[in-house]
Amino acid sequence: MNKCIAVSFFAIALLYFSFSFGQSKVSPDPLVAHIDSTVKPGDDFFLFANGKWFKENPIPASEQNNGIWQLIQDTINAQIRTICESSASLINAKKGSNKQKIGDFFSTGLDSISLNKKGISDLRKEMEMIDTIKDMYGVVKAAAYIHTIAGSPMFGFYVGQDDKISSKHAIFVAQGGLSLPDRNYYFDTDAQAVSIRQKFVVHLHNMFKIIGYNDTKAKQAADNLMTLETAIAKTSRKREDTRDPIKNYNKISFKQLTESTPNFDWTIFMKGVGLHVIDTVVVGQPEFLTAVNEYLQSFPLDDWKNYLKFHLVRGLARYLDDKTYLESFNFYSTVLRGVQEPKPRWKRVVEQTDRSLGELLGQVYVSEYLPKGTKEKLQEIGNTIKEVYAERIKALDWMSEATKVKALNKLNTIVMKVGYPDKWKDLSSMQIDRSSYVRNVMSANQWEFNYMIAKYGKPVDRSEWDMEPQTYNAYYNPSNNEIVVPGCNIILPGYERTLADDALLYSVIGGSTFGHEITHGFDDQGSKYNEQGNLENWWTASDSMKFFAKTKMIVQQFNGYVAVDSLHINGELTQGENIADLGGIMMGYEAFKKTKQYRNHELISGLNPGQRFFLGYAFAWMVDDRPEAIANQVRSNEHSPAKFRVIGPLTNMPEFYTTFGIKAGDAMWRADSVRVKIW
Repeated sequence: MNKCIAVSFFAIALLYFSFSFGQSKVSPDPLVAHIDSTVKPGDDFFLFANGKWFKENPIPASEQNNGIWQLIQDTINAQIRTICESSASLINAKKGSNKQKIGDFFSTGLDSISLNKKGISDLRKEMEMIDTIKDMYGVVKAAAYIHTIAGSPMFGFYVGQDDKISSKHAIFVAQGGLSLPDRNYYFDTDAQAVSIRQKFVVHLHNMFKIIGYNDTKAKQAADNLMTLETAIAKTSRKREDTRDPIKNYNKISFKQLTESTPNFDWTIFMKGVGLHVIDTVVVGQPEFLTAVNEYLQSFPLDDWKNYLKFHLVRGLARYLDDKTYLESFNFYSTVLRGVQEPKPRWKRVVEQTDRSLGELLGQVYVSEYLPKGTKEKLQEIGNTIKEVYAERIKALDWMSEATKVKALNKLNTIVMKVGYPDKWKDLSSMQIDRSSYVRNVMSANQWEFNYMIAKYGKPVDRSEWDMEPQTYNAYYNPSNNEIVVPGCNIILPGYERTLADDALLYSVIGGSTFGHEITHGFDDQGSKYNEQGNLENWWTASDSMKFFAKTKMIVQQFNGYVAVDSLHINGELTQGENIADLGGIMMGYEAFKKTKQYRNHELISGLNPGQRFFLGYAFAWMVDDRPEAIANQVRSNEHSPAKFRVIGPLTNMPEFYTTFGIKAGDAMWRADSVRVKIW
């Protein structure tokens, strides 16, 4: 695109602004209405596409960000709220029915008067249990119980598909047990990290006073807990080092596990979580368990008891009285993410009801709120993306024919679950009533935990979903070689009850969803799993070298981005998501080229198909984050901040350069020699 055409595009956009705002009955096209014409697309396409919306919609005091995710979540919350309120109004709902559980759960969460009268008294039984601990066997037993209801003290633990035998479930034990988001927070020396550590100790002090300690005892407990967790953090692998599924897969017999950590009684722990006959365990980081085993001797019993008390209350603080909730909020939301005030209680309770009873709510949501044709449209987009992926694999100049055959086989066997499940989970055994909000949450947590535990020893159910249809997200599961796209992903602001045009659907759903998730099957992690979901090196040695040479380029690219202040993105940690973003947008564009809208060069709101597609992709990541939230994400998350999920992939796409006239000298220009080309 030459400069002249770029100018005419701005003129068209500005004309559309004038026309739209002059006609009160016409809603402005979001792609045009959000453009900040003071920003050149070649300088910062993220702000060019979304800047006007950001200026007109500052981040609410109760949120860590604002943007498309918040708009869609607000729409979903309003719908879920209607379901909750109608259920809560039923006085004689049948005991055990979906509406009884939804209504009772929601009602207890809204009852702030009862919550504030109780304080943390609903946890009295758990506190007394911890107080009566006499030895490390008691610590292990209590830790097991807390795993079932509130969190993951000491380490991570779960039952899931065996990475090397995907038809079987395995027991996994991995590093964990920290109260700060990542090990980096305990050791980074920049001013922000130091300040967070100082404020964390103050938070611990305040929480121990809420638990019932006097000021002196609370301060001592806080200091000691910080020392204990710092030791745990020191022996934890860096997050980027936990991404390699092969290096973090160490299967040993249960006997070997018990012998390697003699101070930790695994028989007591396993019995506590509901497991009795165990053959093997997959240990993620053996050196971590070795260190924890030593800490059980080197740290006093009282330190471990205080550690368990804090992890119990931390995991349940949101469902207790206002004093406890606000203390937790002030640290974990305000200090870590910059959120200024809590969300309204109704919104917090709606979101928690959805998290705890999502399967029950999902059944109502599907029938009443998903646009007609949702499942069919999602399947159409997903199938087209798969077809394009096959074409791209066949045309690769760096992959051998032998590896192409295996890559195509893996692609063809990817299962796409879209919209909503064909069968729902049975939550009949979950006990919910109107006596206690926190007890209802604990009951839901325990049901979910027991549901997971019950899988051990049983065949893998590959039809199962791990998300509800009202969850605005998606995932790729390498062990099932599947992608799951819940129905609400079809929703776009301004198109809540209908379907958007294909440029938007193929950029937002085709590119940032289907294309992204399919690419996870071929990123630096997913590429190590075969078509059956088992860890296996199906690449030739030469192809592997070529592939990882390309992934190093994307690591270098993102290492160069400064996310906030002087904090750089961790290209190694984020490379899997960055690879998926790049593959996703490229596949989305190729799939869009097959649509009638693209072939007929249809103009909508003065935008040609290519312009709408790339603006649509920026719309998919229209998220304005607080600086604190960005810093927290960079330190502890494998996803790059939203801005870089737009400018990073697009600067590697020649089609983007052509569409918006990006040229040498523009900030977003990257020389062809450093553009990342993988798929």
